[in-house]
Amino acid sequence: MPENAKKPQIRFKGFTDAWEQRKLGEIANKVLDKNIGLQYVETLTNSAEYGIISQREFFDHNISKIESLEGYYIVQNNDFVYNPRISTTAPVGPINRNKLGRSGVMSPLYTVFRVENVDFTFLEYFFKTNCWHAFMNYNGDSGARSDRFSIKDNIFFEMPIVIPRIEEQIKIGKYMLKLDNLITLHQRKLDKLKNIKKSMLEKMFPKNGSNIPEIRFTGFTDAWEQRKFGESVLIERGGSPRPIDEYITDDSRGLNWIKIGDAPEQGNYITKTAEKIKTTGLSKTRQVVPGDLILSNSMSFGRPYIMAIEGCIHDGWLLIRNIRDEFDLIFLCYLLGIPQMIKQYKSMAAGSTVNNLNKELVGNTIVKIPPKDEQIHLGKFFNNLDNLITLHQRKLEKLQNIKKACLEKMFV
Repeated sequence: MPENAKKPQIRFKGFTDAWEQRKLGEIANKVLDKNIGLQYVETLTNSAEYGIISQREFFDHNISKIESLEGYYIVQNNDFVYNPRISTTAPVGPINRNKLGRSGVMSPLYTVFRVENVDFTFLEYFFKTNCWHAFMNYNGDSGARSDRFSIKDNIFFEMPIVIPRIEEQIKIGKYMLKLDNLITLHQRKLDKLKNIKKSMLEKMFPKNGSNIPEIRFTGFTDAWEQRKFGESVLIERGGSPRPIDEYITDDSRGLNWIKIGDAPEQGNYITKTAEKIKTTGLSKTRQVVPGDLILSNSMSFGRPYIMAIEGCIHDGWLLIRNIRDEFDLIFLCYLLGIPQMIKQYKSMAAGSTVNNLNKELVGNTIVKIPPKDEQIHLGKFFNNLDNLITLHQRKLEKLQNIKKACLEKMFV
């Protein structure tokens, strides 16, 4: 191996030595200790997504039979386990470390090994890279099962592992662990915000049989008014009338639409794509203007989008125009996507040939609405919550990308 191939692209300051190539068998020994006398009864499993966890926790019940546990390998804390089951995230099977702080047992289908003179955390993250995949693919056998990777033990332990001095190993391991902890923290914050939004959508809109929500802003006490949605708005579907010709003859128009995200205090907007509407498709399009809402005809659509610019939509969308100005548009976006509304759509469509939303189905739904000023408060609240969710989602994705880059550039 060339000298420069033994150095990673990114290193901590002060480390310049070339890394040393070792064989796995030089730093690890296969665990052959069987569970004679049933010393342990907790069966562990090695998941590509969750690492080494209790089998009961992963499957909600024990898969292994108590009478077979004597033939299982004992897995101690910090032992490594190779699972030959392949998946999209683990194309040659995952290798994970037992970090449960206790011993358990594993099926003989797994390869268990115990390492020495290597930092456990460094090695754990090495196996999260694809540095060892080429060796596995080159030396693996074609197994009888397409979902399992097959490699002989004596070849497996010939796997080359390039490692630095122990001080650099520890530094890398601590950094990667800190990064993972930060990712976990942001994931929990994101999940918490999503749960808050779900709870508020349930409690800040009246449930069936009530005209008053469980939670309201201070100062609002009036009952919400109930009415048929189609009596307050214009609902149309792409297809008629035909939009004017300028939508395909002018290069600045005649485009389909896609979501671009949240605009501050204005809800979700959509914008033009580079895909022109063909002349033959004009009969299936409808002209829209700023302030129109467009709603996907899918039963699992979520909230609609507010048009910011003039253009046309294809017939996979419904147009909703606030002709009587009874709704705050941002509030209406959330109202149409709450669970109570989704339930109505599906209930009215049940037993019919209707697979998607149409103007009659949406127009016949019963909506409950508060005064306009309360609508505005609700719309701003949920939009700010969505913006916060988006912010945390972007932070999480940034950290995940940093981790991915580090796994590619801090290991050899």
